[in-house]
Amino acid sequence: MKKAGFKVLENEWIKLSDGRRLSARIWLPDSALNKPAPAILEYLPYRKRDGTAQRDDSTYPHFAAAGYVGVRVDISGTGESDGDWDDEYSPRELADGCEVIAWIAEQAWCDGNVGMMGISWGGFNGLQIAALKPAALKAVISIGTTVDRYNDDIHYKGGCLLYSNFYWSSTMLCYASRPPDPELVGDSWRDTWLQRLNTQPFPLATWLAHQRKDEYWKHGSISENYAAVEIPALVISGWADGYINAPPAAAEHLANAKSVNGPWIHKYPHIAAPEPRMDFIREALNWWDKWLKGKDNGVEKLPDYRAYILEDAKPLLHHVSAPGRWVAETTLPADDTRERNYYLAPNRQLLDIPGRTRFKTLSSPQDCGTACGEFFTIRPDGEMPADQRRDDSGSLVFDSGKLHQPVEILGRPRLRLKISLDKPLGNIAVRLNDIHPNGEVSRVSWGVLNLAHRNGNEDPQPMVPGESVPIEIELNECGYRFMRGHKMRVALSSNYWPMIMPAPENVTATIRLGPDALITLPVREGVDVYTMDPPKDKNPLVEHPQISEGLQRRWVERNFQTGESHYRIIDDTGEIEVPGHGMISRHRHDERWTIAADDPLSHRSISRYICWMRRGEWSVRTESESEMRCDADNFHVKATVRAYHNEELINEREWDEIAIPRDHM
Repeated sequence: MKKAGFKVLENEWIKLSDGRRLSARIWLPDSALNKPAPAILEYLPYRKRDGTAQRDDSTYPHFAAAGYVGVRVDISGTGESDGDWDDEYSPRELADGCEVIAWIAEQAWCDGNVGMMGISWGGFNGLQIAALKPAALKAVISIGTTVDRYNDDIHYKGGCLLYSNFYWSSTMLCYASRPPDPELVGDSWRDTWLQRLNTQPFPLATWLAHQRKDEYWKHGSISENYAAVEIPALVISGWADGYINAPPAAAEHLANAKSVNGPWIHKYPHIAAPEPRMDFIREALNWWDKWLKGKDNGVEKLPDYRAYILEDAKPLLHHVSAPGRWVAETTLPADDTRERNYYLAPNRQLLDIPGRTRFKTLSSPQDCGTACGEFFTIRPDGEMPADQRRDDSGSLVFDSGKLHQPVEILGRPRLRLKISLDKPLGNIAVRLNDIHPNGEVSRVSWGVLNLAHRNGNEDPQPMVPGESVPIEIELNECGYRFMRGHKMRVALSSNYWPMIMPAPENVTATIRLGPDALITLPVREGVDVYTMDPPKDKNPLVEHPQISEGLQRRWVERNFQTGESHYRIIDDTGEIEVPGHGMISRHRHDERWTIAADDPLSHRSISRYICWMRRGEWSVRTESESEMRCDADNFHVKATVRAYHNEELINEREWDEIAIPRDHM
């Protein structure tokens, strides 16, 4: 496809050393035919042909116009690429990525300099591949990413099992079961599809088999050896994303990194909500110009950390815009941040001096946490944290007095307690909240800890019932300004469902209040403002026709006769057509999470994910169904994937119920 100043190669084959071929979509500037140019790689399993096409067409033409070759590659066993998909960030995936970079550098249109860019999966593997030091890779931009695959991904946090572990397994079962496009691969598409359907793994079984931070999770976690990433890295995320801890960690620990946390959901920041957006195209081109073309443009002098400070943020499920301002920290740790302690005191007080020593017990209902929102919000109409008052009613809360002066924080709050349990296993969740003058309560940050992991994630040890132990919980990175007249609240709960899975028994915790119970806030001084340019185009996302309307619904049902709560999700994209080749696709995700308020073993999650693809008389559909429940000793999981061609069932694969022992969870 020829466009002004560049052409798009819809499918190019990259042959690997073992004979497999990976498929690439390439944006080739006209100038690169006469003078080789640097190239930008994005390497994903999400299908270049239809899955990321709209986003790609909103980004790579700008790079091509600036003289960069864009290369979008599908991971093995996805899209049109040969082979099987084996797992996320597997050794083979990363090794293949190094081969792809070497292939790009050898092409006549490339000058030997390669950058790597991506969000989420592509942000993860960009940093991971950088740590392997392929010679041609000179810089990365990593968005919505992590440096710690165990504590800062969708699987586990503080030794607690996240709901998103199950959700993402169900999603990948369906994503990885889709066929290549017959228009590109010809008649072999069906045989390739059947091969995929019968070799794809059941991710949930793999991820649940590793409940502590072992070598499986250390692989790909660059925090295990920050020094391995030597090339420049620009690391970006947003407060409505789940991956907000990586940007400041990268800026502090990597040899040459700059970082940004904006107000956004899990999207590229030039197309993300809520506003203000960031002129990511200009930011990225400046980065590439410096590190791939050697231009002296001052990028290396950018502040180490630029962050958006939220102000008076209302507890809305959907945000169009976020009130606040940009600030910048020249270096990390920041010179203008001071630690300030607030103590958990009797009478539900949060004081700036220690209160009297007292003991409080805590036993939250199992359904405490339904106002948590999504772990990371992908769609603009996704669910952000709701008003926290319902969750607070099942929690032990400590409130400050009305603030006479604003309190501005940027960093990771830390909670320290002395706590005992009446059972060997239990969890504790902490939320830092903002109480507005009208009574509404917004969540500012949160953290969780499986108390068996109180001394680390590698060798969990049960609690000794009745024995008080010191613990520390590091909350998520946050940038927030508590306004004059508001109150700060610390809320503690022994459950946080459905965000984390429940302990095997109802638990009562005893907390010692006074000098040993405190939250430490990273308080910023001053009211500086940093200027961050918005995109020149207010609607930069290339339009793909919506053939049929989508549906997005999330709600909680409570049965007061049975005591059960049901958290329901329906997320339907409707049919969307990709211009140029006419592929029409649709995704529908239907989930139900159930628990009884007094029974942790009543937890059950059921997911059904459907992907449709069609063009003319050709149509396919894949359906994944997953289920997880638990007893005191095991997690029980099962799944089915069905595939249809022109409405005919052509393959069905079942993973019969698997019992996976609970490892101190």
